Amino acid sequence: MNKTSKIYIAGHRGLVGSAIVKNLKSKGYKNLVYRTHKELDLLDANAVAEFFTDEKPEFVILAAAKVGGIVANNTYRADFIYENLQIQNNVIHQAYLNNVTKLLFLGSTCIYPKNCPQPMGEDSLLTSELEYTNEPYAIAKIAGIKMCESYNIQYGTNFISVMPTNLYGPNDNFDLETSHVLPALLRKMHEAKLNNTPQVEIWGSGKPRREFLYSEDMADACVFMLENRDFSDIIGSSTSVAQKEILALNADTPVAKAKVECRNTHINIGTGVDISIKELAETIKKIVGYNGELYFNDTKPDGTMVKLTDPSKLHSLGWKHKVELKEGIKTMYEWYLENNND
Repeated sequence: MNKTSKIYIAGHRGLVGSAIVKNLKSKGYKNLVYRTHKELDLLDANAVAEFFTDEKPEFVILAAAKVGGIVANNTYRADFIYENLQIQNNVIHQAYLNNVTKLLFLGSTCIYPKNCPQPMGEDSLLTSELEYTNEPYAIAKIAGIKMCESYNIQYGTNFISVMPTNLYGPNDNFDLETSHVLPALLRKMHEAKLNNTPQVEIWGSGKPRREFLYSEDMADACVFMLENRDFSDIIGSSTSVAQKEILALNADTPVAKAKVECRNTHINIGTGVDISIKELAETIKKIVGYNGELYFNDTKPDGTMVKLTDPSKLHSLGWKHKVELKEGIKTMYEWYLENNND
């Protein structure tokens, strides 16, 4: 990938996509292509096909997705599985048909089983049942991983799947119905501070532990993979010599007939460090300057009790996070104050 390569970022306005655009621009990439939802509906297969035919991007970053927190995932189950599958199918297939040099597919660590051994390594995928509340979204993302993996094996494409842990940062979603826990807590406490509200309710017991990655760190990891690593590098860390030989064959070879398996070629992006929701809430409370009480409503669902990624595979490929949680929350809150008129 060079500075003049045409790079299409799907989902450039979201938390993930906007961070990746910022990173690419900071590194001198000038030929960036994006479309708003109004300009290009990724659910429309014909529109996506026309876009790829006209633009012919060399690289594709698939950051567009329907995302949300525990309430949204459990309430809009049909929307989450349908829209994410449709977006992935359209973009990944057109990337193949139009000979895209490399595609980066972004998923989420919610792909792992509900009772996954901790920390969660890539080999834990599909070993047991998923967390019920986000099962439709997780299944869609697993399908995206397998789609990229399968196209690589059958057609010799260079599609990479990365699974970031819980993200936060500038351009996050602060809607209290659809946002994830960290931005929701930040907004709740900021508004409680402004309104002198004596108590903030937080769903669950506060005991579940979660890992958080600053969005700009995530973007740096994604660009690192685009610039420095291919699918062949990824399978090199987890695939046998026999498998590598099969995968090295050209697209005309009937790979499906080979008696080998190629699994779990996705990459976790995380810090390898977690924190309880209670500790997180107390940290945000201090940063925001809220002086009221925190009420943990344990009649509400907790979700999975522990979700911690094992980022050692990514570390072995040459990348590690830089921004620690307190520093990232402070920066995020400053952004929120500058961009929200309360």
